[in-house]
Amino acid sequence: MWSEKFRELNCCVIIPTYNNAGTLASVINGVLRYTDRIIAVNDGSNDLTADILRRFRNITVVTHEVNRGKGIALQTGFKKAVEKGYRYAVTIDSDGQHNPDDLPGFIEKIEAEPDSMIVGARNMEQSTVPGKSSFGHKFSNFWYKVETGIALPDTQSGYRLYPVQKLKDIRYITNRFEFEIEVIVRAAWAGLNVTSVPVSVIYFPKETRVSHFRPLQDFTRVSILNTVLVFLALAIYRPLMYFRNLKKKSFKEIRDDILGSNESSLRISSAVALGAAMGVAPVWGLQIMILLVLAHLLRLNKAIAVIASHVSIPPFIPFIIYYSYKLGGTVYGSDSALDIDNLTLESVSVNFVQYVIGAVMLMAVMAVVFFISTMIFLHFKRRTREEF
Repeated sequence: MWSEKFRELNCCVIIPTYNNAGTLASVINGVLRYTDRIIAVNDGSNDLTADILRRFRNITVVTHEVNRGKGIALQTGFKKAVEKGYRYAVTIDSDGQHNPDDLPGFIEKIEAEPDSMIVGARNMEQSTVPGKSSFGHKFSNFWYKVETGIALPDTQSGYRLYPVQKLKDIRYITNRFEFEIEVIVRAAWAGLNVTSVPVSVIYFPKETRVSHFRPLQDFTRVSILNTVLVFLALAIYRPLMYFRNLKKKSFKEIRDDILGSNESSLRISSAVALGAAMGVAPVWGLQIMILLVLAHLLRLNKAIAVIASHVSIPPFIPFIIYYSYKLGGTVYGSDSALDIDNLTLESVSVNFVQYVIGAVMLMAVMAVVFFISTMIFLHFKRRTREEF
């Protein structure tokens, strides 16, 4: 039955392996109970891995002459899967921690949600999970949500189903363990549905466990990668994802978003206050990007906040800069004034600190004024609606 399902869905299984001769054969035999569409990537092993792979004549084997890292091994497997015309590929580690009996869960999930990326979610609360794995799991999940807005229960699991045809044109910058983080972030940025399915996991005793993870080096690489991804997310991809999702909504849904029909007066007023404050913030060119991130983190209506931020339309900008500068003077102790008729960037930059202090003060004033005004407006508007 499952072999036929793999064939119908055009799905294969990729097994990257490096010096796991003790468990490799049992993993392959476990997968063979469900499908013989297997691509094994021998990533420069110097143990008995090559001899073991030669025993399985009905599987595809790709060999790296030297060890190149798990990320490259996975990409080699993806490339081979695309060459052979597969639509999907499930990746399973060769160290025996992943249970081949969980393969049907991926198949059922992809039938329900085609062209998704599916990550196997392990139970990280069980007593056998090493402490460092539990910490890394929470650390990775947090940053993934920051980078994509998606809450995944287990971003570090290597047991996954990839829609390889959808990913074939993406170019990656990593080649070791951190690749598994980059690929799910890039998949979300590309607009793919990234979801999960429960899987079991076996953690062997420390003395028998085979791991190629280097805590210091690999954690450093992961941290650097997350720094780059967070910057790209805030600067480019999170705003793009927001507007892309907006396009999928109906006119009524967009109208309700903009009018805040289903939200409390407090939340609508808070979104307006945030937008007005960010509209005069001294971060020109980055206001909308930062606004969208803050609105997401505070769970405020993004559409309302963006509309309110347009207090800084071009005709108003000279006045915003001027009054920011004047307000800053009350704290900074400067009596100097700007000539609004001859306002230039050079004249502002001379007393930039004064301007920034004033801009922050103006942000607070705008937030309070717009919040109170919106609360009053909504109070009377909604009371009038109830009377009719």
